[in-house]
Amino acid sequence: MADAHAAAFFDLDRTLISGSSAAYFGVAAWRNGLIPGRDLLRDAVNAATFRVAGATDERSEAVRDRILGAVEGIEQEQLSSLNEEIVPRVLESVRPESRGLIDMHHEAGRDCWIVSASPIELVEPLASALGMEGALATRSEVVDGRYTGRLDGPFVYGEGKAESIEKLAGERGYDLRLSYAYSDSASDLPMMEMVGHPVAVNPDGPLESVAHQRGWPIVIFARRTKQVVKTTTAVGGAAGLAAATYALGRRHGRISAEAARGRHLLPWT
Repeated sequence: MADAHAAAFFDLDRTLISGSSAAYFGVAAWRNGLIPGRDLLRDAVNAATFRVAGATDERSEAVRDRILGAVEGIEQEQLSSLNEEIVPRVLESVRPESRGLIDMHHEAGRDCWIVSASPIELVEPLASALGMEGALATRSEVVDGRYTGRLDGPFVYGEGKAESIEKLAGERGYDLRLSYAYSDSASDLPMMEMVGHPVAVNPDGPLESVAHQRGWPIVIFARRTKQVVKTTTAVGGAAGLAAATYALGRRHGRISAEAARGRHLLPWT
């Protein structure tokens, strides 16, 4: 039965994609003269650290402040034009398992949204390219067509994600008890705790602990995507994706207790 009043919310970095979208944004901004090379190098180090260790509040807020500072005085149209370079590169990093989840939620009648601290100028076109309903992401204030260097709304991170989802659910009539949330990081607990079906994806240590304590599904998405694509194509459909993800979880020794007892590792219906 379709959940006409439910949605699936996806974190972007290390969930829908491997690594950090800020890295793609930084390279494109540097190539177009929007940030100096020293800031690009600093963000590259942060992105590498993020890939291994995940986000921290301090690191994420530092990236936020640098992005806001870098775009201050820049024309919004100039920044949006970077999408021609950024979006195709980010699309290449979208996990095949993530694409499968989006398709399956759509088949079940659920809307799909990206929820990310990254700039809305990057995330919204990416959501559109993936056939999703839209994005909840960080907005920078624009006055007379130029960025002021200040936020326009919440920083969509931590409690900011929950605030954004709550507002959207009120506007769209989503029943959050029927909705899903996917993330890799304990920083997204406010988002995951507000839905009926939270799923930990390649979780960091703190989120993995919470997921085990609360009986949330834990899934491990492959970093090397070709094998997963081949497996899911051979087996076919939802069953193939579930089998491939289950196998990956077994290989890494990190699957939920529910999955180990034979329940669905991912909630397809």
